[in-house]
Amino acid sequence: MTYWQGKSAVVTGASAGLGKAIAAALARAGAKVVVAARGAEKLQATADELKRLGGEVLAVSADVTADADVARLVEQTLAAFGRIDLWVNNAGRSDRGAALATTPENFQALWELNFLSVVRCTRAAAPHLLATRGHLVNVGSLAAKIASRYMGGYAATKFAVAAYSQQLRLELEPQGLHVLLVCPGPIARDEPRAYDAAALAGLPASARQPGAGARVARISPDRLAEQILTACRRRKKELIVPGRARLLFALAQLSPGLGDWLVRRWT
Repeated sequence: MTYWQGKSAVVTGASAGLGKAIAAALARAGAKVVVAARGAEKLQATADELKRLGGEVLAVSADVTADADVARLVEQTLAAFGRIDLWVNNAGRSDRGAALATTPENFQALWELNFLSVVRCTRAAAPHLLATRGHLVNVGSLAAKIASRYMGGYAATKFAVAAYSQQLRLELEPQGLHVLLVCPGPIARDEPRAYDAAALAGLPASARQPGAGARVARISPDRLAEQILTACRRRKKELIVPGRARLLFALAQLSPGLGDWLVRRWT
Protein backbone atom coordinates (compact mmCIF):
# COMPACT_ATOMS: atom_id res chain seq x y z
CA MET A 1 0.00 0.00 0.00
CA THR A 2 1.38 3.42 -0.97
CA TYR A 3 1.16 6.63 1.04
CA TRP A 4 -1.50 7.91 -1.38
CA GLN A 5 -3.71 4.81 -1.33
CA GLY A 6 -7.30 5.91 -0.72
CA LYS A 7 -6.43 9.59 -0.27
CA SER A 8 -8.43 12.23 -2.11
CA ALA A 9 -6.57 14.73 -4.33
CA VAL A 10 -7.61 17.69 -6.47
CA VAL A 11 -5.41 18.90 -9.33
CA THR A 12 -6.26 22.08 -11.23
CA GLY A 13 -5.04 22.68 -14.75
CA ALA A 14 -5.07 18.91 -15.08
CA SER A 15 -6.07 18.31 -18.69
CA ALA A 16 -2.48 18.49 -20.01
CA GLY A 17 1.15 19.03 -19.10
CA LEU A 18 2.33 18.94 -15.51
CA GLY A 19 -1.20 18.84 -14.06
CA LYS A 20 -2.04 15.73 -16.06
CA ALA A 21 1.28 14.13 -15.05
CA ILE A 22 0.59 14.79 -11.34
CA ALA A 23 -2.91 13.36 -11.64
CA ALA A 24 -1.55 10.28 -13.41
CA ALA A 25 1.10 9.73 -10.73
CA LEU A 26 -1.59 9.96 -8.05
CA ALA A 27 -3.87 7.54 -9.89
CA ARG A 28 -1.04 5.02 -10.22
CA ALA A 29 -0.38 5.39 -6.48
CA GLY A 30 -3.98 4.51 -5.62
CA ALA A 31 -5.36 7.97 -4.85
CA LYS A 32 -8.86 9.15 -5.64
CA VAL A 33 -8.24 11.98 -8.08
CA VAL A 34 -10.33 14.98 -9.10
CA VAL A 35 -9.05 16.61 -12.28
CA ALA A 36 -10.18 20.17 -12.99
CA ALA A 37 -9.78 22.45 -16.00
CA ARG A 38 -11.92 24.70 -18.17
CA GLY A 39 -12.16 22.59 -21.35
CA ALA A 40 -14.74 19.89 -20.58
CA GLU A 41 -14.08 17.66 -23.59
CA LYS A 42 -10.30 17.51 -23.18
CA LEU A 43 -10.69 17.12 -19.42
CA GLN A 44 -13.02 14.13 -19.78
CA ALA A 45 -10.59 12.51 -22.21
CA THR A 46 -7.88 12.93 -19.59
CA ALA A 47 -10.10 11.43 -16.89
CA ASP A 48 -10.90 8.43 -19.10
CA GLU A 49 -7.19 7.91 -19.73
CA LEU A 50 -6.40 8.06 -16.01
CA LYS A 51 -9.18 5.59 -15.17
CA ARG A 52 -7.37 3.05 -17.31
CA LEU A 53 -4.48 3.32 -14.84
CA GLY A 54 -6.82 1.82 -12.25
CA GLY A 55 -7.61 4.90 -10.17
CA GLU A 56 -10.91 6.49 -9.17
CA VAL A 57 -11.11 9.69 -11.19
CA LEU A 58 -13.67 12.48 -11.30
CA ALA A 59 -13.58 15.23 -13.93
CA VAL A 60 -14.95 18.64 -12.91
CA SER A 61 -15.00 21.36 -15.53
CA ALA A 62 -14.23 24.56 -13.63
CA ASP A 63 -12.78 28.03 -14.13
CA VAL A 64 -10.55 28.68 -11.10
CA THR A 65 -10.84 32.45 -11.60
CA ALA A 66 -14.56 32.19 -10.68
CA ASP A 67 -15.64 31.85 -7.03
CA ALA A 68 -18.75 29.83 -7.90
CA ASP A 69 -16.75 27.31 -9.93
CA VAL A 70 -14.19 26.85 -7.16
CA ALA A 71 -16.96 26.31 -4.60
CA ARG A 72 -18.58 23.74 -6.90
CA LEU A 73 -15.23 21.98 -7.36
CA VAL A 74 -14.88 21.57 -3.59
CA GLU A 75 -18.51 20.47 -3.19
CA GLN A 76 -18.27 17.82 -5.90
CA THR A 77 -15.00 16.51 -4.49
CA LEU A 78 -16.52 16.10 -1.04
CA ALA A 79 -19.68 14.55 -2.46
CA ALA A 80 -17.64 11.98 -4.39
CA PHE A 81 -14.82 11.20 -1.96
CA GLY A 82 -15.78 12.71 1.41
CA ARG A 83 -12.46 14.43 2.14
CA ILE A 84 -9.53 16.33 0.64
CA ASP A 85 -5.99 15.22 1.44
CA LEU A 86 -4.11 17.05 -1.33
CA TRP A 87 -4.86 20.14 -3.38
CA VAL A 88 -2.55 21.11 -6.25
CA ASN A 89 -2.84 24.69 -7.52
CA ASN A 90 -1.36 24.07 -10.96
CA ALA A 91 -3.59 26.13 -13.28
CA GLY A 92 -1.77 29.05 -14.86
CA ARG A 93 0.04 30.27 -17.94
CA SER A 94 3.30 31.93 -18.85
CA ASP A 95 3.70 35.22 -20.69
CA ARG A 96 6.05 37.10 -22.97
CA GLY A 97 6.65 40.79 -23.51
CA ALA A 98 8.90 43.65 -22.52
CA ALA A 99 8.13 45.17 -19.11
CA LEU A 100 7.07 48.60 -20.39
CA ALA A 101 5.04 47.06 -23.22
CA THR A 102 3.01 44.96 -20.76
CA THR A 103 -0.19 46.88 -20.03
CA PRO A 104 -2.08 46.97 -16.73
CA GLU A 105 -4.81 44.95 -18.48
CA ASN A 106 -2.27 42.26 -19.39
CA PHE A 107 -1.06 42.17 -15.81
CA GLN A 108 -4.62 41.96 -14.47
CA ALA A 109 -5.57 38.97 -16.65
CA LEU A 110 -2.44 37.07 -15.65
CA TRP A 111 -2.87 38.09 -12.00
CA GLU A 112 -6.37 36.59 -11.94
CA LEU A 113 -5.21 33.23 -13.29
CA ASN A 114 -1.72 32.82 -11.84
CA PHE A 115 -2.23 34.31 -8.39
CA LEU A 116 -5.82 35.05 -7.40
CA SER A 117 -6.91 31.56 -8.49
CA VAL A 118 -4.42 30.20 -5.94
CA VAL A 119 -5.97 32.42 -3.28
CA ARG A 120 -9.52 31.38 -4.21
CA CYS A 121 -8.76 27.67 -4.28
CA THR A 122 -6.68 27.76 -1.11
CA ARG A 123 -9.36 29.56 0.88
CA ALA A 124 -11.98 27.06 -0.30
CA ALA A 125 -9.86 23.96 0.32
CA ALA A 126 -8.01 24.95 3.50
CA PRO A 127 -10.66 23.93 6.08
CA HIS A 128 -10.80 20.44 4.58
CA LEU A 129 -7.00 20.15 4.26
CA LEU A 130 -6.59 21.21 7.89
CA ALA A 131 -9.07 18.52 8.91
CA THR A 132 -6.94 15.82 7.24
CA ARG A 133 -3.55 17.40 8.03
CA GLY A 134 -3.16 17.36 4.29
CA HIS A 135 -1.01 18.94 1.62
CA LEU A 136 -1.34 22.17 -0.38
CA VAL A 137 0.92 22.36 -3.44
CA ASN A 138 1.37 25.71 -5.19
CA VAL A 139 3.12 25.47 -8.55
CA GLY A 140 5.32 28.49 -9.05
CA SER A 141 8.35 28.73 -11.30
CA LEU A 142 12.03 29.61 -11.21
CA ALA A 143 10.57 33.02 -12.07
CA ALA A 144 8.92 33.01 -8.63
CA LYS A 145 12.40 33.46 -7.17
CA ILE A 146 14.22 35.59 -9.72
CA ALA A 147 12.87 37.59 -12.66
CA SER A 148 14.15 37.35 -16.20
CA ARG A 149 13.86 39.48 -19.31
CA TYR A 150 10.88 39.55 -21.65
CA MET A 151 8.48 37.51 -19.52
CA GLY A 152 5.70 40.11 -19.45
CA GLY A 153 3.66 39.88 -16.25
CA TYR A 154 4.62 36.30 -15.47
CA ALA A 155 7.38 36.82 -12.90
CA ALA A 156 5.36 39.35 -10.89
CA THR A 157 2.46 36.91 -10.53
CA LYS A 158 4.71 34.00 -9.60
CA PHE A 159 6.62 36.06 -7.00
CA ALA A 160 3.24 36.62 -5.37
CA VAL A 161 2.59 32.85 -5.29
CA ALA A 162 5.93 32.36 -3.51
CA ALA A 163 5.16 35.04 -0.91
CA TYR A 164 1.65 33.71 -0.31
CA SER A 165 3.00 30.18 0.12
CA GLN A 166 5.46 31.34 2.76
CA GLN A 167 2.78 33.24 4.66
CA LEU A 168 0.54 30.17 4.61
CA ARG A 169 3.37 28.02 5.94
CA LEU A 170 4.07 30.39 8.79
CA GLU A 171 0.43 30.68 9.81
CA LEU A 172 -0.97 27.21 9.13
CA GLU A 173 1.90 24.76 9.43
CA PRO A 174 1.55 24.71 13.25
CA GLN A 175 -2.08 23.63 12.70
CA GLY A 176 -1.02 20.67 10.58
CA LEU A 177 -1.27 21.94 7.01
CA HIS A 178 1.70 21.12 4.80
CA VAL A 179 2.41 23.78 2.14
CA LEU A 180 4.80 23.00 -0.71
CA LEU A 181 5.99 25.62 -3.20
CA VAL A 182 7.22 24.06 -6.46
CA CYS A 183 9.59 26.16 -8.56
CA PRO A 184 10.48 24.36 -11.80
CA GLY A 185 12.34 25.54 -14.85
CA PRO A 186 10.80 25.13 -18.32
CA ILE A 187 8.82 21.91 -18.60
CA ALA A 188 8.92 19.76 -21.72
CA ARG A 189 5.74 20.07 -23.79
CA ASP A 190 4.29 18.06 -26.65
CA GLU A 191 3.43 21.27 -28.48
CA PRO A 192 5.18 24.67 -28.26
CA ARG A 193 3.24 27.30 -26.33
CA ALA A 194 1.72 30.03 -28.49
CA TYR A 195 2.26 33.65 -27.47
CA ASP A 196 0.64 36.84 -28.69
CA ALA A 197 2.45 37.96 -31.84
CA ALA A 198 2.20 41.63 -30.89
CA ALA A 199 3.85 40.98 -27.52
CA LEU A 200 6.74 39.17 -29.25
CA ALA A 201 7.35 41.95 -31.77
CA GLY A 202 10.82 43.41 -31.35
CA LEU A 203 11.96 40.78 -28.84
CA PRO A 204 14.97 38.56 -29.49
CA ALA A 205 14.29 35.07 -30.83
CA SER A 206 15.35 33.55 -27.50
CA ALA A 207 12.34 35.18 -25.80
CA ARG A 208 10.09 32.83 -27.78
CA GLN A 209 11.80 29.77 -26.31
CA PRO A 210 10.75 27.89 -23.14
CA GLY A 211 11.87 29.82 -20.08
CA ALA A 212 12.58 32.82 -22.33
CA GLY A 213 15.78 31.10 -23.40
CA ALA A 214 16.93 29.90 -19.97
CA ARG A 215 19.97 27.66 -20.37
CA VAL A 216 18.56 24.69 -18.51
CA ALA A 217 17.40 21.32 -19.75
CA ARG A 218 13.66 20.86 -20.26
CA ILE A 219 12.08 19.08 -17.32
CA SER A 220 10.11 15.87 -17.76
CA PRO A 221 6.59 16.46 -16.36
CA ASP A 222 6.34 12.80 -15.32
CA ARG A 223 9.58 12.94 -13.36
CA LEU A 224 8.63 16.26 -11.78
CA ALA A 225 5.25 14.83 -10.76
CA GLU A 226 6.97 12.01 -8.89
CA GLN A 227 9.30 14.50 -7.21
CA ILE A 228 6.31 16.55 -6.07
CA LEU A 229 4.59 13.54 -4.51
CA THR A 230 7.83 12.55 -2.77
CA ALA A 231 8.25 16.11 -1.45
CA CYS A 232 4.70 15.95 -0.08
CA ARG A 233 5.34 12.69 1.73
CA ARG A 234 8.45 14.26 3.29
CA ARG A 235 6.51 17.50 3.97
CA LYS A 236 9.19 19.63 2.35
CA LYS A 237 8.62 23.36 2.12
CA GLU A 238 10.04 23.96 -1.35
CA LEU A 239 11.00 21.97 -4.41
CA ILE A 240 13.29 23.80 -6.83
CA VAL A 241 14.19 22.09 -10.12
CA PRO A 242 16.97 22.18 -11.15
CA GLY A 243 18.36 22.35 -7.63
CA ARG A 244 21.47 24.26 -8.70
CA ALA A 245 19.26 27.31 -9.29
CA ARG A 246 19.32 27.81 -5.51
CA LEU A 247 22.88 29.13 -5.84
CA LEU A 248 21.72 31.79 -8.30
CA PHE A 249 18.90 32.81 -5.97
CA ALA A 250 21.29 33.10 -3.00
CA LEU A 251 23.84 35.14 -4.95
CA ALA A 252 21.14 37.46 -6.29
CA GLN A 253 19.96 38.16 -2.72
CA LEU A 254 23.48 38.90 -1.54
CA SER A 255 24.36 41.04 -4.56
CA PRO A 256 21.59 42.25 -6.90
CA GLY A 257 24.19 43.47 -9.39
CA LEU A 258 25.83 40.06 -9.54
CA GLY A 259 22.41 38.44 -9.76
CA ASP A 260 21.43 40.60 -12.75
CA TRP A 261 24.72 39.79 -14.48
CA LEU A 262 24.20 36.08 -13.94
CA VAL A 263 20.61 36.19 -15.19
CA ARG A 264 21.72 37.94 -18.39
CA ARG A 265 24.36 35.26 -18.89
CA TRP A 266 21.97 32.44 -17.96
CA THR A 267 19.14 33.45 -20.31
